[in-house]
Amino acid sequence: MKIVVTGGAGFIGGNFVYYELAHHPEDFVLCYDALTYAGNLETLAEAQQNPHFKFVRGDIADRAAVESLFEQEKPDIVVNFAAESHVDRSIEQPDIFLRTNVLGTGVLMDACRKYGITRYHQVSTDEVYGDLPLDRPDLFFTEDTPLHTSSPYSASKASADLLVMAYHRTYNLPASISRCSNNYGPYHFPEKLIPLMIVNALADKKLPVYGAGENVRDWLYVEDHCAAIDLILRKGKPGDVFNIGGHNERRNIDVVKIILKALGKPESLIEHVTDRKGHDRRYAIDPAKIQAALGWTPATKFEDGIQRTIEWYLAHRPWWEHIISGDYQQYYEKMYGHRGTL
Repeated sequence: MKIVVTGGAGFIGGNFVYYELAHHPEDFVLCYDALTYAGNLETLAEAQQNPHFKFVRGDIADRAAVESLFEQEKPDIVVNFAAESHVDRSIEQPDIFLRTNVLGTGVLMDACRKYGITRYHQVSTDEVYGDLPLDRPDLFFTEDTPLHTSSPYSASKASADLLVMAYHRTYNLPASISRCSNNYGPYHFPEKLIPLMIVNALADKKLPVYGAGENVRDWLYVEDHCAAIDLILRKGKPGDVFNIGGHNERRNIDVVKIILKALGKPESLIEHVTDRKGHDRRYAIDPAKIQAALGWTPATKFEDGIQRTIEWYLAHRPWWEHIISGDYQQYYEKMYGHRGTL
């Protein structure tokens, strides 16, 4: 079986590539990624040694390029991780998010219809549900929770979800959707909370925390997320929508303090900054549906996962140092520039 993983040079997509290669060595995995600022080909350096892996650079919103890919590769499954995903950037430049997250999703599904794939899977986010009050810990997002977005990013992802379900209903496209809580783990781009705090703490730099840091997130170790998506692809049904959560809720300020303690750094490095516009208060997912239907449960407790994540960043300094310096953006030219297009 040939699986196209769009956005596979990003954080979750890259981890999914490695998960598939490790757990399904009989399959072929093709990564299709535009290598925008958050796409890092160095993440896939080990995968590129595997004969069952191939990288192709391209934009999911480029219809001609996507159709050429499908014509040449004839994939069986498409898993769409490709997305602009940073909320702060969406507030500054919403048009980029609309192009990739909405129009790009439509282009992919048109190609899936034309070339007859067996499954299209859309990787979404719990942010499409908006947020929950801090004083109601009994409330959780379910698959029936109305979509209620707070940022251009979450609105673009909700729009894509609605488009996927419309294609499933109108064209009978064999599509599914998963909505996950905040991921953490290896290869996380250091503009996001956990890797940013680790990298800044190691450099004894200030750790910027929005407001009082009381916003709550449900943290999911990235490998657990990959396992859930793999189950949906292989055992789920077209039309399924699954929430994927870790029941690992933590306040942002508490996550930052855990990182500082693990690294032996003082809490005086914490710097409270002006809160983000429209900052969601609390995310919390009820994963009961996927647990009952597919038998998935998160295997990683937050206390274990955060320690493994910190250790990974300590052991892989060149990876994130190249990102901070900008050198990672030259890796593609170094690897492929002399070969032309793939």
